[in-house]
Amino acid sequence: MQSSWQIGKVNIRKIIELEHTGGTRFILPQAVPEVVKPISWLFPHYVDERGRLKMSVHALFIEADGLRIVVDTCLGNDKEGRSVPDWNHRKSDFLERFAIEACDPKEIDVVVCTHMHVDHVGWNTFWDGSAWQPSFPNARYLFSKEEYEHWVDEREHDEQAAVFNDSIRPVIECGLAQFVDMDHAISASVALEPTPGHTPGHVSVRITSEGSAALITGDFIHHPCQFAFPDWASSADVDRFASTQTRYRMFNQLCCEQALIIGTHFAGPSSGLLKASDEAGQAYCFQSCR
Repeated sequence: MQSSWQIGKVNIRKIIELEHTGGTRFILPQAVPEVVKPISWLFPHYVDERGRLKMSVHALFIEADGLRIVVDTCLGNDKEGRSVPDWNHRKSDFLERFAIEACDPKEIDVVVCTHMHVDHVGWNTFWDGSAWQPSFPNARYLFSKEEYEHWVDEREHDEQAAVFNDSIRPVIECGLAQFVDMDHAISASVALEPTPGHTPGHVSVRITSEGSAALITGDFIHHPCQFAFPDWASSADVDRFASTQTRYRMFNQLCCEQALIIGTHFAGPSSGLLKASDEAGQAYCFQSCR
């Protein structure tokens, strides 16, 4: 199963924290088995034989223009206050595998968090026995300004407060956080792209090199079934109307330019190309890369 991609001179690798089938709070309420099963191209990578959605939590490691970049840092260990029970008190070897499959975390130059939800910032920090410490101590942690401003208010909610206190505040207090515009250019080949709706400051990551292009989605799309039905909004979207507008805009753009799509929560191959669907009622078809 493909877990790395070459976009011109840019190398991208996937480091998985966990894969799962069935319910989390991000499951799309419209994506019931009887509606999902007729979408034939979802099998076998993205749904099981019962029509249950397969999903993944993984980070993307990018080597570009002399920089080592990680996009989205998954769930993390030893966290508390998460609404999904299995996301609390985790004990995984993710950082050790990251060092083997990507590089020593101390060698990371830039950490990009597409947004500040629990499963995208967890490994920003680790527990050293007495305090939360940055997992990537020599990196700049990039957050969009709009996302941070939204979270200033959202910290009143229990889970958001827990996530902020253990995965975001320690990075800020260490002086590693950088608040940037939603179209911030990280390097000549890597830039943020505004994709609001899931959260107000949500961004995706665009890679362009030697005439090739790719987009790391973040959560403006959670599962490939949304290519068939772009108006299916996640229950976790802050603004479902805005997230739907973003999907229609981005899907049309990605289909026209034939950029490689790398899904932040897509299981299996996790990447593919988009084309208009020939099936009645379905907007797009996703051709996965194996």
